[in-house]
Amino acid sequence: MKKLAFIFIICFIIKGFSQKIDRKQISEYIRQYKADARGPYKDIRWFCTDGSIRQPKDPCPDNIGPGVQHARYKDDVVALGKSNHIFLGQILAYTDKEDFWDDKNNHSRLKQYQLDKYLRTVDDGWLNKKGQYYRGSIQSEDEQAWGIDFYKWLLADDKNIEKYYFLIRQSLKDIPHKGDDNLSQLIRSQSKVISDEFVQFMDLRVKIHSQPEYEDIEKVKNFKQKFNDQLSNLQKQRLDELMASMTKFYKPLDISSLLKNASKLKGTSIGDKLSAYISSNSNLDDVPKLVSETSELLFEMRGAVLEEQRPMARLQLLDVSLRLEEVIFKYAPNWKPESLQELLNKTCYLGMATTGAGFIELSEWNQISLKSSFDMEQTMTLGELTSTWESSRHLVEWSSSMVKANYQKEVDVYTAFEPLAYGFIDDKIRGSIVLYLGQSVAELGDFIAKESLLTNKVLSIPNQSAFRGLNPGYAYGELVVVDGSPDDIEVSSDKIYIFQRPPADLKPVAGIATVSEGNMVSHVQLLARNLGIPNSALSDGNLKDLLKYNGQNVFYAVSNKGNVILKLESEMSPEEHELFVVKERANDKIEVPAENIRLDVSNVLNMRSVDAHDSGKLCGPKAANLGQLKKMFPNKVVEGLVIPFGIFKAHMDEQMPGQDKSYWVYLNDVFKKAESMRAQNLEEAEVESFQLKQLEILRHAIKNMTLKESFLDELETNFETILGKPMGEIPVFLRSDTNMEDLKDFTGAGLNLTLFNVAEKNKILEGIKDVWASPYTERSFKWRQKYLLNPENVFPSILVIPSVDVDYSGVLITKGISNGIENDLTVAFSRGAGGAVDGQSAETYLIRNEGSYKLLAPARETLYNSLPVTGGTEKKSASFETPILNTQNINEIRDLANTIRKTIPKETNSDYAGAYDVELGFKDNKLWLFQIRPFVENKKALSSEYLASITPKIDYDKEIQLSQKLH
Repeated sequence: MKKLAFIFIICFIIKGFSQKIDRKQISEYIRQYKADARGPYKDIRWFCTDGSIRQPKDPCPDNIGPGVQHARYKDDVVALGKSNHIFLGQILAYTDKEDFWDDKNNHSRLKQYQLDKYLRTVDDGWLNKKGQYYRGSIQSEDEQAWGIDFYKWLLADDKNIEKYYFLIRQSLKDIPHKGDDNLSQLIRSQSKVISDEFVQFMDLRVKIHSQPEYEDIEKVKNFKQKFNDQLSNLQKQRLDELMASMTKFYKPLDISSLLKNASKLKGTSIGDKLSAYISSNSNLDDVPKLVSETSELLFEMRGAVLEEQRPMARLQLLDVSLRLEEVIFKYAPNWKPESLQELLNKTCYLGMATTGAGFIELSEWNQISLKSSFDMEQTMTLGELTSTWESSRHLVEWSSSMVKANYQKEVDVYTAFEPLAYGFIDDKIRGSIVLYLGQSVAELGDFIAKESLLTNKVLSIPNQSAFRGLNPGYAYGELVVVDGSPDDIEVSSDKIYIFQRPPADLKPVAGIATVSEGNMVSHVQLLARNLGIPNSALSDGNLKDLLKYNGQNVFYAVSNKGNVILKLESEMSPEEHELFVVKERANDKIEVPAENIRLDVSNVLNMRSVDAHDSGKLCGPKAANLGQLKKMFPNKVVEGLVIPFGIFKAHMDEQMPGQDKSYWVYLNDVFKKAESMRAQNLEEAEVESFQLKQLEILRHAIKNMTLKESFLDELETNFETILGKPMGEIPVFLRSDTNMEDLKDFTGAGLNLTLFNVAEKNKILEGIKDVWASPYTERSFKWRQKYLLNPENVFPSILVIPSVDVDYSGVLITKGISNGIENDLTVAFSRGAGGAVDGQSAETYLIRNEGSYKLLAPARETLYNSLPVTGGTEKKSASFETPILNTQNINEIRDLANTIRKTIPKETNSDYAGAYDVELGFKDNKLWLFQIRPFVENKKALSSEYLASITPKIDYDKEIQLSQKLH
C-alpha cells in the first residue's frame, strides 16, 4: 500500500511539474529577473570535459582537459523550458546542437534565441537588465567557438540549406561565430529606446526606421543640440552611442575586405566572381552600378552555397552574402531614379537581391520573371507596366510573409508575457532590403496610378498604392484597427476592421481589410464576397499609419476594379450619405425554401443513392452534390453515408429535458417570441441577446440528447456495408450540410461544423449531435440573421465520408477572381488537409484557359494538418522551397474544370451558368473530389451604380515611354 501511495505521489509530482506555466507567472519571472543582479542565472561554475562541475575559483585541472565556465540557469528557467518549451537567457556553450536546432518544434529554440537578442537591444538587457554585468555568466569566446561548431554541423547537410535557407541566414546575424556586430539592428534598437524615453525623438526614429541614410547622423546631432537642456545625461549618452553606431555603419566601404575572412573561397568559381566584383566596384561613386552588380552577386551566392560541399566554405559564403546585403542596404537609398526606366531597373535588382537574401524561394522568383535590362528607348503599354508592378508588389508581400511565417508563432508566445516582442517582425523586415524594395514598388505604383487614374483615396496616409481591393462593396461605420492577434477581438456587424490577418471564424462585419489576406477563396473571403462586404489588402505600414484613425467613423468602398476609398464621415459626399439613409429592406433578404423538404425519410442513406435533385429535400447540397460527383467521377470520390433531414427532425420532435415541449417547438417559440419583441419596438440588440441565450440552451440540450436505438443500429450496419469497416475502425469526416447552404444568393460557406478525422465510435456519435447543434452557434446565427428571412427553418443533414490523408488540398473556383475572366480558374492549395478553406496563407494560382498559369501567392504556413488512422489531426512542419502543385496537378485541375462546366448543368438539368466552387485534394498525385457548390457573388455590389461611378475606365493599351521623367 505504501508503495502504491509513493507511486501516486511521484506521478502527481511529475504531472504537476509538466503543467504549463501561465503567462502571468512568466511575466512575474521576467520582472524578477530584470531586478536581479544575476538575471535568469543562479550561479557560475566550471564545466569540465569529464562531466564534473567545479566552483568558479576551482578551474578544471589539466589532466582532465580544458573546461568551460558559464552560469547555470535558475530552477524556474529550467522548469519553464520543460513545461512550456520557453527558453530564456540561453547560453550556447551550455546547449546541445540538436536541441538548439529544435527540428521537432520547427526550430523554436533558435528563433527564441534571436528574439531574446532583439529584446535585449530594445530593453537595456531585458531579463538580464542587471545581470548583463554578472561577470563570467557568459564567455564570448566560448559562445563564438560554439557558434562555429554549430554551423559546421548544420551546414554539412544539404537538406538544411535547401529547406531553411532564410532561417539559417537570418540566424547568422544573431548567433556569434565571428567578430562582426549587427549594426543596422543596433541602430534601430538604440533609436527606439531613445524615442520611448523622450517622445520628441519619435519623428527622427520613424525616419531612421523607414528611410535610413547617412544624413541622419547630422540630424541626430542637431536634435541633441536643440534639446540639450531637456535631455538627461543618460539620454545624451544614448544619443552619442547612436551617432557612434551610425558613423561606424556608414563609414566608407572597404570593398576589398569582403575576401578578408573568406579564405575557403579562393580558387572557386564564386570566389573568382567575388574578386571580379571587388575590382569592378573599387570606385563607389557609381551607385546604380554598385547596387546592380551587388544584387546579381548576392543572387548567385545563394546557388553557390548549395553547390559548395564544405561546411566552413558554406559558412564563409553566407557571411559574405550578409556583407553584400549590408552594401545594398547602405547604398540603395543613394540610388535616386530620375526616369521610369531607372526605377524599373532598380526595382528588379532589389527584387533579385531580396531573393538572394532568402526572402522568397527560387521557384517563386522564377514565377515572377522580372526583367533587369530595361532600355531608355523602350516603350511599354500601361497593361505591361501594371503587370510588372503587380509582380514587384508580390515580391514585397511574399518577402514580408516569409518573415512572419518563420517567426510569428514565437512572437505571439512571447508577446503574451512581454509586449515588446511584437516589434521583432517589423524590425526584421525594416532591417532588410525588403524596406527599399517596398519603397521602389510604392513609387512605381504611384506612377501607374497617375497614368491609369486608378488612384486609391485612403485618408491622408502615405504609400496608398499598397492598397488593393479584393471584394467590391461599400460600408459606413467605426474604424477598428487591430495591430495584433485578431483571435480575441469581439467584432460587431456595424464596424469596419483592419486586421493583420483575418480571423478564421469571422462573424459579420461591415467592412474588412487585412495585411495577410489568407487567400481569396477561404470561407471568410467567400462570405465577404457573397454579402458584398468591402474587402481589401494593405501593407504593414498602411495598417500602422491608420492607427491614428482608430475609433473614428469612416466611409469605406472598394470598386469593381479594386481601387479603395477610405474617408472620414465629415468628408462624405451627399451621394455617399444617401447610400445609408434607407435601412435594409426585408426583400433584400431571401427565404430558405422549406416547402419541398422530405422529413418523412428517416433512414441512413448511401451517398450513391442521392444526387443534385435531392439538395434541400433529403439533405443539404454537400451530400447531394458529392453523390452527383460520385456518379460522374466514380474513381475520384470516396464512398459516403448521408444522415438526412428527417433523422434530425425525428430527434428534434422528442421531449426536451427540463421543458414541457419538444426541441422543435422550443426552437420555434424562440423565434415567435423574438417577433413579438420586435412588434413591441424593442431594440434589435435586446432581441438578439434574448435569441442567443435561448439558442445556447437549445444547443446544450441537443449536444446531450439521447440518440434513437433504431438510428444507432442502422448507422452501425451502414458503416460496415458501405464504408467497409465497423464504426470506430475507420476515421471519418462529419460534415454539416444544411438547407441554408448554396442558395441562389447565399453561400453559407463554413458557417457550421465539420469534424475532422473522427475515429472512435463514441466520438462519432457525440460528433453527430455537435453538428446538429452547430447551426445555433452565435456566429452561424448572426450570418443567417443578416441574410435570411426564415432562419428558424434551417435543417442540418450530415455527410459522413472516410478520411483521405491528402498530401495537399484546396479550392478551385471556375472563374478568374483576380481578373474577372469567366474562362480562367482560381485555385488555392495548402499542404495537408483543410488549410486553404480555413483561410491559411495558401499557394494561389490564376490558371488561364489558353494553357498558362500565374502564381498569385505562395504558401506561407509552416504547420499543416495530417490525418492519422487513429483519428484527430497531427501537426507537421513544412518548408517552402518546393511548390505545392506540380504541372501535372495544374493540368488535371484545368481538365476537371472543363468537364465540370460542360457536364454538371447537363447531368443536373440546371440552367445555372455561373462559376463553381470545388474542394479537392491530392494523395500521391491522385485527385480526390470532396465538394462542389455554386460560386455565389453579390450581384448588388457588382452592379452598384455608385461602385461603377468610382471605377475608372483604364486604357491598358496606352503606350508609355520608359524615358519619361518621374518628377
